[in-house]
Amino acid sequence: MSKIRIFYPFVGGATIGGSHVSALGLIRNLDPDRYEPIIALHREAGALGAYISEMGLSYEVLETPRIIAPKHSRSPDDATRLGFLLRSVPQMVRYLKKNRIDIVHTNDGRMHGSWSLPAKLAGCKFIWHHRQGPDAKGANIIAPLLADRILSVSEFSRPERPIRSIDDRFQVVRSPFNFDPDIPDRRACHKALCTELGVPEDSVLLAYFGVLNDRKRPVHFVGAVKAVRDAMPTRPVHGLIFGRVETEGSGLDHACINRAAELGLSSNLHMMGFRDPPAPAMAGVDALLITALDEPFGRTLIEAMHLGTPVIATQHGGNPEAITDGETGFLVDPWDAKAFASPVRDLIEDSEQRTRIAESAQQDVRGQYGLDVHVAKTTAVYEMLAGQMD
Repeated sequence: MSKIRIFYPFVGGATIGGSHVSALGLIRNLDPDRYEPIIALHREAGALGAYISEMGLSYEVLETPRIIAPKHSRSPDDATRLGFLLRSVPQMVRYLKKNRIDIVHTNDGRMHGSWSLPAKLAGCKFIWHHRQGPDAKGANIIAPLLADRILSVSEFSRPERPIRSIDDRFQVVRSPFNFDPDIPDRRACHKALCTELGVPEDSVLLAYFGVLNDRKRPVHFVGAVKAVRDAMPTRPVHGLIFGRVETEGSGLDHACINRAAELGLSSNLHMMGFRDPPAPAMAGVDALLITALDEPFGRTLIEAMHLGTPVIATQHGGNPEAITDGETGFLVDPWDAKAFASPVRDLIEDSEQRTRIAESAQQDVRGQYGLDVHVAKTTAVYEMLAGQMD
């Protein structure tokens, strides 16, 4: 039986997000006797290329063809719509045929838009792995027409107004998590963070993990930190933002710093940058605050729950699919930053509740979101599509 050749394109560069972690975790765990993954990075390798290499995977850099991009992030290196159709699409079709690709599996908006048409013209099966909100235009217009399968990270993300029915091709496959049984000592990690920051060891450390973009609302996180500090005046409270801006020049990092200054939090907000591995830092904070709106299904909250770090998240997007309020974490009003204060205070002041929440969350995520479950569900889709090619 010949191997199934699967193509995974990404945009190279500095950004390493949840979609990369999920897709590459899948790729690394494919059965090499059955599947042959081909990874390509557009434009450059950058930090993403280094990350892929560290995982023991190989890739190639595609300087051409040029890809398309939304207006807000378009650069001179991107193709115009006409140029994409006249030059890039034929180049992509030739690439897929030359490499004898059976399935194209895309994992983010730019790759969906760039590779969906070439995949169909080349006679490949096409998987649109949907990680955006239900109103995403591409998922409602292009995917129903060109995708052989639409995989989604949550029920929330299901395209809300598809141009035609997707009932025969839509499927929820949760993001994969490789749960390391060797969990860092949370007390030691907390102490290490306090030492790094030069703050008292009894400080309440609240974290934001992830890229800085409008959907995740890092500025709202700053307001939540202020609310917790006001609710706990006898304890030093610090907000730690782990991550980089998603779009260079967006100014969201500076917006967080400026908002902290407005709220009198300048000495209580810390821009921590990107951490790899994230576990020691994530295990060392007292709580993870998820301030996002329309988050399809965030990786960080599952990772934190596995580590025993309590999670307080907005009751929005896919968060309610991951958290049972009051049992495995807390869900709060997405519009009111002050709503984070009471759950954090209760967790800090009630050790029995904190332990119960942490243990329930650990048990829940380990039973639902293991990497083996994700690989089994995704490869079942590969096999189904391969059967259609026979």
